[in-house]
Amino acid sequence: MLYRQIPKSGEDLPVIGLGTWRTFDVASERGRIPLGKVLDHFSTAGGRFIDTSPMYGKAEEAIGELQSHVKKPFIATKVWTRGREAGIEQMKRSMRFLRVTQIDLLQIHNLVDWHTHLQTLRNWKSAEKVRYIGVTHYQTAAFPQLAEIMQTEDIDFVQLPLSIELPDAEQRLLPLAQSKRIAVIVNRPFEEGALLRKVRSKPLPPWAADFESKSWSELFLRYIVSHPAVTCVIPATGNVEHLAENMRAGEGRMLSMEERTRLRKLVTQR
Repeated sequence: MLYRQIPKSGEDLPVIGLGTWRTFDVASERGRIPLGKVLDHFSTAGGRFIDTSPMYGKAEEAIGELQSHVKKPFIATKVWTRGREAGIEQMKRSMRFLRVTQIDLLQIHNLVDWHTHLQTLRNWKSAEKVRYIGVTHYQTAAFPQLAEIMQTEDIDFVQLPLSIELPDAEQRLLPLAQSKRIAVIVNRPFEEGALLRKVRSKPLPPWAADFESKSWSELFLRYIVSHPAVTCVIPATGNVEHLAENMRAGEGRMLSMEERTRLRKLVTQR
C-alpha cells in the first residue's frame, strides 16, 4: 500500500481509505457482522483511514462498535449543524458514539456555519480533543469558497470531490493544497456509481495489466491517488469483494500524468 504524508505533521496515511455514507448506516449488531468482516479485510490490506459523519445515520455508532477490527484506525468525522453550542454538543455525541477520547480528524461538513465551528475546532485541537481539523464539500460549486478558506485559514485537511470525469479540483485546489501544505481527502470517486455503470460493457484497456489492475474501479481510484497532492481517497463499500478491488488500487506503480490523461480520454470519449 502506498502511503502519503500529512503535510502539517509528516504522519503517514494509506492512500486508500474507507467512506461510510449509506454503507455503515446499520443499527443492529447482527446487521453489523458483515461490516466487521469488511473492516478485517480493510485492515489486513493496510487500511486505516475511516471517514464518517453525524449525517450518515448510525454510521458513527457502527464504527465505534467495530473499530477494534482495524489496527491503529484513523477516524475522521464531522460537525454538521448550526450554532456554537449545538456544534459542541454534536461533537461530544460523536466522541461517545465513536468511543474515543480524541478524534483524529474533525471536519466541518459541507461548510455549514464554518466560521463558528472553525473557532471551536481550534480550541479543541489546542485542548488535544482532536488531532487535525478540516473542511469538506461534495459539490464543485463550493470550490471558490473552499479555495478562499484554504488561502486564509489554518487548516490541516480539505475534503472534496474528484473523479476521472470530474477533474476540476486539479486545476486550482490541488495545487493550492500543495502550496499551503493541506492534506487532501477525495470523496465521490465513482460519482455515486455512475462511472462504473458507464463502463460496464467496456473492456479494460490492455495496458491496465501494466498496473496489475483487474477492474475499472481499481483504475478509477488509481487515477485519483496517482496525483501527488491527494493524500487519501475514501470509496464507501460494505462489500468485501469491492473492498479488495479498491485496496489494490493503492498498490504497485502509480500512473504518470501522461497515463492519467490517456485514461481520462478513454473513459470520457463518447
